[in-house]
Amino acid sequence: MHIKDFIRLTYSAIVTQRLRASLTILGIAIGIASVVLLTSIGEGIHRFVLAEFTQFGTTLIGINPGKTTTLGTSIGVFGNDHPLTIEDSEALRRIPYIRAIVPAVQGNAEVEAKGLKRRTTVYGVGAEMPEAFALKVTSGRFLPHDQIEAPRAFAVLGYKLKQELFAGHNPLGQKIRIGGENYRVIGVMESKGQILGIDLDDTVYIPAARALSMYNREGLMEIDVMYEEGQDEQQIVSAIKRILTARHGREDFTITTQQQMLDVMGGILNILTFAVAALGSISLLVGGVGILTIMLIAIQERTSEIGLLRALGARQNQILWLFLGEAVVLSAIGGLFGLLLGVAGAQLLHSLVPALPVHTPVLYVLMAETIAILIGLLSGVLPARKAARMLPVEALRTE
Repeated sequence: MHIKDFIRLTYSAIVTQRLRASLTILGIAIGIASVVLLTSIGEGIHRFVLAEFTQFGTTLIGINPGKTTTLGTSIGVFGNDHPLTIEDSEALRRIPYIRAIVPAVQGNAEVEAKGLKRRTTVYGVGAEMPEAFALKVTSGRFLPHDQIEAPRAFAVLGYKLKQELFAGHNPLGQKIRIGGENYRVIGVMESKGQILGIDLDDTVYIPAARALSMYNREGLMEIDVMYEEGQDEQQIVSAIKRILTARHGREDFTITTQQQMLDVMGGILNILTFAVAALGSISLLVGGVGILTIMLIAIQERTSEIGLLRALGARQNQILWLFLGEAVVLSAIGGLFGLLLGVAGAQLLHSLVPALPVHTPVLYVLMAETIAILIGLLSGVLPARKAARMLPVEALRTE
């Protein structure tokens, strides 16, 4: 059998049975479209979350009080941990290649200005916060480098808080009350929006030492260290451990690098993407069963044709490839339609719900089409073998 005859017979079998071919193509198309749509959503969320994390850079190291054990608990629950202090953060400045160190305390307090009151998030931080977290001041300046134990009562407003308290007015130099204490506004931050559900615009920044006093805390909630790009992260971590262990007497703190957080988050998001792809693959399985069923029915309908081909000298392997080819062609066409439906559906969903990130990687598109062809090949094996094993005489006798 020549290749032209093979193509012509496959084409005629598909064209003459339009309804059967259309149903087969539709089944595969729905399965592929489901996989593409769900993986586009999963990959979009994956990229969105990682982008949110990495917008602060990948050279950040977080230090928290308490030593986390393998059971996920802190030794501080059962023992005495030294709190992280502002002096600890200053001691870390001896480490080479450090660009910024930010002592941090977070709380909630009522902010009052010109008779207006608003409860908001208060961050007690150091002067290097904008550099460490890629934040910008839109007017005025950020907190200055003051005496660590007695900083001046300065405050920097988030963009949204400034709009709420000083709509249409310049807040620089104005006095506000935070938690019952007077502060002078020296700056306003550029709008940053929400990051993983945290609104960085509805906040106010004050010196860390004043936040400790306001919330009657002995120690910091966190110390963030930013080091220069290209430096050995493990050497920086080792230096932090050495200095803090010497100050505390033991390792009663937990160090988490940005890369560790990205690795954990990436693993979770990969599982999420795989899970939604697996859900979509159920539709592909149904499509494969559909091809198997339709091809078995086709053999019953084309028994006499098979007998005639065998009588004219067609070999078993030629009959086998004829039916396999038909199944693969139907699956490939269904896969292409499914890809178009999936990509179009993902873009339509994103246009209807702009907050939902979607992304369709080229690799997933190629994999989906390959899977569609493989499904057609596997689903067509049993019917093709059954057709190839028919005896010519018996097949010709069948009506």
